[in-house]
Parts: sequence; structure tokens; C-alpha cells
Amino acid sequence: MSKVRVLVGTRKGAFVLTSDGKREQWDVSGPHFGGWEIYHLKGSPAQPNRLYASQSSGWFGQIIQRSEDGGKTWHQPGTPPGEPAATPDGTPKGDSNRFVYDTSPETGKPLTTHQWYDGTQHPWEFKRVWHLEPSPTDPDTVYAGVEDAALFRSTDGGQTWQELAGLRGHGTGPKWQPGAGGMCLHTILLDPSNPGRIFIAISSAGAFRSDDAGKTWRPINRGLKSEYIPDPNAEVGHCVHRIAMPRSRPDVLFMQKHWDVMRSDDAGESWQEVSGNLPSDFGFPIDVHAHEPNTIYVVPIKSDSEHYPPDGKLRVYRSRTGGNEWEALTKGLPQRDCYVNVLRDAMAVDSLDSCGVYFGTTGGQVYASADAGDNWAPIVRDLPPVVSVEVQTLP
Repeated sequence: MSKVRVLVGTRKGAFVLTSDGKREQWDVSGPHFGGWEIYHLKGSPAQPNRLYASQSSGWFGQIIQRSEDGGKTWHQPGTPPGEPAATPDGTPKGDSNRFVYDTSPETGKPLTTHQWYDGTQHPWEFKRVWHLEPSPTDPDTVYAGVEDAALFRSTDGGQTWQELAGLRGHGTGPKWQPGAGGMCLHTILLDPSNPGRIFIAISSAGAFRSDDAGKTWRPINRGLKSEYIPDPNAEVGHCVHRIAMPRSRPDVLFMQKHWDVMRSDDAGESWQEVSGNLPSDFGFPIDVHAHEPNTIYVVPIKSDSEHYPPDGKLRVYRSRTGGNEWEALTKGLPQRDCYVNVLRDAMAVDSLDSCGVYFGTTGGQVYASADAGDNWAPIVRDLPPVVSVEVQTLP
């Protein structure tokens, strides 16, 4: 029988939850890196027991951790397995996780500043890794999206990182500006049918696509409208919260943006709104059923200033028609006095025949549905605020 591994990143550590294919009883391991912010952890499709984790601290900075045994033990790439990557007081040691910043492919000059819409110059800063995306075919290749927005790639299992400078060197780069949560590159999608195609999303710049493995990029935001920027139809400047791709139809994309749920049927060349009958089209996560490319999930919250469910009722909404027509999924979820949020990387699906759906909340609950959203139950409660949820389906 298949197994499921749920990888949970929180404000105060990482947790690994495992179950068999029935997904009824769960073993909880953690906290790993207790007290550290774990913004994201994800497993390698090419080597499922290899996990990567983004460990960060306002005091010690950013570390990438790696596990070779499904999260039982961890080490910092560049240090031997079993040897701690930090001193007993938590200070990182060694020279691993080296991030190498690149120069503009257009000018050859270092990419060191951003010019925002108000015309002011701001230094480019690397604050944290928001998202890790391992290659589907090579366990040593992994991508990292960082804040301020940039994209890095490692080909040695996370030991060293090279910036894909074509993204920040794109002509629209000076117009990027931060959203309320910072200017983060939070979504990386690798097209399984086209190794050269990569999609990324940045808050608040928009969505971008590369067709040459990250050398050159172009914005893919036609059809997006944002009233809060000087030109609501601008090429960049849109606050995209998350994009998702059906596994069997990589030319189809779904987007949760700062207001509006959107769909593209042409790999991002154009977008149309599919918010339909949602109680609010503001939210952060969006994901797609593993086997039904037109079945999508969102978690609406009240507004951009009130980050909690409308009416205090925690509801996942499902569309089986690729948008426009939505149904509320409530069975097993709190329907009164619930004021948690679900962040952009905190929803995921498994690939079992009866597709499982999972999400974590800022209240520290992780909910699971083993029947595509019809019924929900908490896997675990009272964790630190959940930042990310990823799922692996194992033999």
C-alpha cells in the first residue's frame, strides 16, 4: 500500500507527518530546527527520501538543509552527513549554501538595485528563501525563489547556488515593487513536458515565463487588472499570490491574485477571470486535483486587510469546471468563530487514486481530506503558524 508524507514548514520549526494510503492515522515527527522559521520544505521527485528545507533566522540568516532519509536526519549541504551544520548555540558554520549573485545579461553590470514606481532606488537584498523546487528528474538540481525577488539554481544538491540573472535583468525589473509581504519570488513551476519551460510568480510584479531553462524571461500578465497600481493594465506590477498547474495539462495555469481567481489556457499568454460565485475572490493558495485538471481548490478570506475567513467560517471552495462555478467544502471544518488564514504555500495534493487535499493554517492546524475535499479532519493541531505544506506519495 502506498504511503503519504506531509511536509510542514512553520514559524518555529518543521514537522513531517506520515500515514499509509488510508490516511486515517498519522505519525508526527518534529519539530526539526525548533525555533527557526522554516519557510518551505519539499522532496525531490527523482529521489523521494531527499528533502530540502529553507531554514531562516533574522539573527543568523539563511541556511538550506537537506535530508537523505525522509526527514529523520538533516545536514547542511557541504558538511558531511551526521556532522552538525551549526555550533551548539545555533551559529551556522562552514561555507556551504553559497549564493552567487550574477550580472545583468543585458548590461554586464551587477544587479544591485531596484527602481520602484516612485522612482527611488533601493538596494537589492537577499532576505530569505521562500520556495524550493527540486527538479523532477535530477535529485541534485533544485531551484530557489528568494526575497527580494530573484531565482537561483543549484546543481550540486544545494551546496552552491547560481542566480539565473536573466529574470532580474529583464527590462521590466526596475518597475518591480514589494507587496505587503515583501517582494518575494514565491512560486516556481517546472513544465514536466518541456524541460526548458519554467513559470515563476512574484509579489508584486506578476507572473513570468522562460522557454530556455531560465536564460531569458518575459512577463505573462495579459488580462490581469489591478486597480492599485498606476496603470491597471500594466505589463508588470500585479500582485500574484500563487499559480498552479494541472499535472496532465501544463499549458493550463490557475492563479490566485490580489483579488481575482484567474485561468490561462495558453501557458500564460492570456488570462481570464474565473472567480464566479466565490464569497470573496481574495485569498492566497490555489491548487489542482492530481487527476482532474479542471478541479481546483481555493481558500477565500474576507479581504486584503482582514485576513480571515468570511463570516468566521473556514471553507475550502472547489470548482470541478475549471472555475466560475464553485462549491463550499465544509464537512469537518470549523463553521463558527474561526479567524485563521491559509498562506500561499500552505495547500497541496497527493497523487493517490482518491486524491487527498491538505492545508495548514496560521492557527497551527493541518487539515486533510482523503476524498478530494468532501470530508476533512485535522491531522495535527496546535503547531506554530503554518507557512507551507507539501505532500509526497510514496510506494
